[in-house]
Amino acid sequence: MNDLISTISFMFLDGIIWGFVIALIALGLSLIFGIMGIVNMAHGDIFMIGAVLALVLGGLLGSFWPALIVVPLLVGICALPVERWILRPYEGKPLTTMVATIGVSFIIQQVTLMVFGGEPHMVHEPIQFTIPLFGVAYSGYRVFAAVIGIVCIALLWLGLHRTSFGIYIRATMEQPEMADAIGINTSLIRAVTFGIGAGMAAFGGVLAAPIHKVFYLMGADVILFSFIVVIVGGLGNLAGTLVAALLLSGIEGVLCVFFEPINARVLILLLMALVVVFRPRGLFSA
Repeated sequence: MNDLISTISFMFLDGIIWGFVIALIALGLSLIFGIMGIVNMAHGDIFMIGAVLALVLGGLLGSFWPALIVVPLLVGICALPVERWILRPYEGKPLTTMVATIGVSFIIQQVTLMVFGGEPHMVHEPIQFTIPLFGVAYSGYRVFAAVIGIVCIALLWLGLHRTSFGIYIRATMEQPEMADAIGINTSLIRAVTFGIGAGMAAFGGVLAAPIHKVFYLMGADVILFSFIVVIVGGLGNLAGTLVAALLLSGIEGVLCVFFEPINARVLILLLMALVVVFRPRGLFSA
């Protein structure tokens, strides 16, 4: 019994630690939907691009660390023309944006496959130490990735609540017509917000590169779980998205003690379905 409790506790904490990386991706997804009404089906592939670029940049420079800064900035800047020339005509039309971003997703995957190939690669952990956790030598890098995720989430919160630009973003999310009426450049806000959301997904990919195998389809699993998180947390609800990311990641970790990982994910999907039935706007919606 004690061994079972230790195993459950370990898997729950492991899920929570991974949940901070998932939260980065899901918060970017929720931010984009909340301000533009875009259902970004390519968000998982942006995560994948972040991991691939971390692999490439690490090989070129011989160090993983520059990727933490360079890759999110590069991906965020590259996302701006996608928002301007592909998605802007369809903003506020979720079904249409789903079709458009599915096309973007296929393009990203196929270009990545052609350029980098389909063989999975591993990025070595840039810091190698272990932490004793319920009798297991736990990877210190995973804890480091979670801490970095916490710092980034805190910076996002400070940016949204303690800066003028953050106030403009929240105003555009909550009252877009009023924001336009008082002179806020909502067009610029939407473009920059899309870049921030894409940069967050890429940053999550950089952090995940030493944890998961890097290959052109690695975003498929992440985008599914991120959508579950956003739906359970409440569409456009950033605080709810964060709580849902940690809670669902921990629950899935515990379920993996008793079921195969694929069956644990099915149970998480069923949980999402129950939330949609009884709380269509998410567990944490007002």
